[in-house]
Amino acid sequence: MDANMFGDLHRGTLPDRMGIEFLETGPERVVGRMPVEGNRQPYGLLHGGASAVLAETLGSVGAAIHAGPDRIAMGIEINATHHRSATSGYVTGVATRVHGGRSLATYEIEISDEQGRRVCTSRLTCMLRDR
Repeated sequence: MDANMFGDLHRGTLPDRMGIEFLETGPERVVGRMPVEGNRQPYGLLHGGASAVLAETLGSVGAAIHAGPDRIAMGIEINATHHRSATSGYVTGVATRVHGGRSLATYEIEISDEQGRRVCTSRLTCMLRDR
């Protein structure tokens, strides 16, 4: 299976509306970005919920790739901390696998603004089951 197809499988109404782009997809690391414009709160700052959605999307893609064709990723648990809001440009998220077994995959996700400042940190754990 081509790992890049998993980015396409995670396209949908919400990621499309938010403008999430996948820059790298693989079982060890998933990188994506999202524009701040269109994902702001009424007072002009990036919405914290948008950061959490980006983090969950990137971690889910990694878990689906790790699961492979014989298993399915399900039962996501995510903890996210929003540190600051970006005001313009893009935020970039990097999901790195910290545990990958037969029944669980865990990813640490860091989202940064264009200046490299941390916007959000997350940890996503996903249960894996046989198909």
